[in-house]
Amino acid sequence: MRAVVYAPGAPANLDFGEVPEPDPGPDQVVVDVHAFALNFGEIHWIEHARKPGEVPGWDAAGVVARAAADGSGPPVGTRVVTFDAAGGWARQRVAATGNLAVLPESVDFAAAAALPVAGVTALQAIRELGPVVGRRVLITGASGGVGRFAVQLAARAGAHVVAAVGSPARGAGLRELGADEVVVGLDDVTEPLFGVLDNVGGPLLAQAFSLLGDGGSLLSIGMASGQPTTIDFEAERRRYTRKQLAPFNVRFPLDADMRYLVQLLADGGLDPQIGLRDSWDNVTAAAEALLNRKVAGKAVLDVR
Repeated sequence: MRAVVYAPGAPANLDFGEVPEPDPGPDQVVVDVHAFALNFGEIHWIEHARKPGEVPGWDAAGVVARAAADGSGPPVGTRVVTFDAAGGWARQRVAATGNLAVLPESVDFAAAAALPVAGVTALQAIRELGPVVGRRVLITGASGGVGRFAVQLAARAGAHVVAAVGSPARGAGLRELGADEVVVGLDDVTEPLFGVLDNVGGPLLAQAFSLLGDGGSLLSIGMASGQPTTIDFEAERRRYTRKQLAPFNVRFPLDADMRYLVQLLADGGLDPQIGLRDSWDNVTAAAEALLNRKVAGKAVLDVR
């Protein structure tokens, strides 16, 4: 079976190879993949997560080719979007029935493939902040996949959304998605924040934490900067504000959240923000564009 594999030393550390067909467990379906999404984290940190010859890929959408043996999932022929820890960048992938959602005919496979990691991360993170109606929420790395979903979902939840980006060009389109403010860096952010969703890490995380108001919280979602973070907690104590900082991880299963996002797509209430769509034959170029910050939003590749 043709698949994209981790190939150290190749461009973007990716190449095509022949791998065995997937062998599902009793609660897993086999899916003929029609489209899959690339995520910055799975490419940037690939050497830490994969062995040579392994098939990466968290997000994929397609059609069920083999139903789950335990009867827990949809039947053969059902259009689905799926998540699994690996294996999505291939002609077929397996996915647990607790981490998939059925797709209506009106939802394109590519649009659906953009949802699982980025969309669910944004959704769960906003919920974790608590009630955001009328409150200032900062989203760093707002031009990326998670960021663009977070801007839309936070605005939908009633937040005053401050979208932080690395350059004016990266901020294009964010106001149309619901951002009330679009800033380059954080130097112009002066009013206290209720919550922060940080996708960048490094010094920007420390600066964002300093901007939290009393009772505020920051969730560290990603580390796109690749830089460590140093926080002066003595200085924070002198601000006399109660605030929290926590790492964020997605909670499983994902099926309920994926169904919600799929319904939003179907109803026109969510834009998948696909900044690059191409054939999977060009996976190397797509991965390099994502790593070099040349993609605004999601990169999605068609397999068929």
